[in-house]
Amino acid sequence: MEFSNPIIIWACIGIILILAEIILPGGIVILLGAACLVVAGALAIGLVEGVVQSLTLWFISSMVLLLLFRQVTQKLVGGDAHVGNTDEELEIYGQLAVVKQAIGPAQKVGRIEFQGCEWSALGDGSEIAAGSQVRIICRDNIALVVEPVKAEDEHFAQE
Repeated sequence: MEFSNPIIIWACIGIILILAEIILPGGIVILLGAACLVVAGALAIGLVEGVVQSLTLWFISSMVLLLLFRQVTQKLVGGDAHVGNTDEELEIYGQLAVVKQAIGPAQKVGRIEFQGCEWSALGDGSEIAAGSQVRIICRDNIALVVEPVKAEDEHFAQE
């Protein structure tokens, strides 16, 4: 058996790519491997000859197979189709944080600890003492705007 035969080379590459779909799921690699098998078949019946025609047929058959069967392989193979929240401000709205450096009065910037990091924080105009708990209202540039948590709100948050 001669391994320099282009038919065998294209067939081996096709089989390797099809088997690689086990490691690289997604439905694309299997179609690229199938395009290699198309080229091997075209070489075997004499439809194409030479490297340039083989590569051209592979590119064309790859595109055709991807356009025609991508939806089918996606359904069979599956994958993660979850789209997470892209608006970070919605995730932080209403979250609780602890004041590290006093905030206010007026527009005096303080510091809070939120999710293990310290952030600049603006208050509602009143003075918020260090150590108290605050609720995040929104974000203003790189500072978080907070309001003090009332005693009854703390009671509901603990339940």
